[in-house]
Amino acid sequence: MSEPASISTGIAARYATAVFELAKESDNLADLEGDIAALEDALAESADFNSLISSPLHSRDVQAKAMSAIADKMGLSQTMASTLALMAAKRRLFVLPQLVRALRAAIAKDKGEVTADVVSAKPLTKTQESKLAKSLKSSFGKDVIINSTVDESLIGGLVVKVGSKMIDTSIRSRLNSLQNAMKEVG
Repeated sequence: MSEPASISTGIAARYATAVFELAKESDNLADLEGDIAALEDALAESADFNSLISSPLHSRDVQAKAMSAIADKMGLSQTMASTLALMAAKRRLFVLPQLVRALRAAIAKDKGEVTADVVSAKPLTKTQESKLAKSLKSSFGKDVIINSTVDESLIGGLVVKVGSKMIDTSIRSRLNSLQNAMKEVG
């Protein structure tokens, strides 16, 4: 991990720990999960939102006012709204994507869940997702939340990442292995 990335992750981890502990103490983890989902959607869908949090061209005041208005419009909890205001005042909004990931991980850990990032060649059906979740639950002994994405270049099969473990059953990786084996022979 590069130094700037590790610094951002460290900053986000400290904010995430504080927000998670505050939400847990006040028994508002469900509200926090809603906040995280809303922020994930905003990060994924709005280029203007991403520009607001990452551009150094916006002043602290502009960022603080904008984040206050966004928090009100999104219906974020008081804890998250205050955190975003503090992050804007300290010029730390650029770590918001890492903060969201760290909060998602903290909540999953608290619930005894593990997240699996699944990449498939075609979208998984609900039946396939539930069978995969059941299979992963038997392997890891925890409930599994599946984040699924599609990458047609896999041709077929799956790439499953759970924590530091990766299972690659894609046809693309099998073809690459076969190609490397053929290079070694000839």
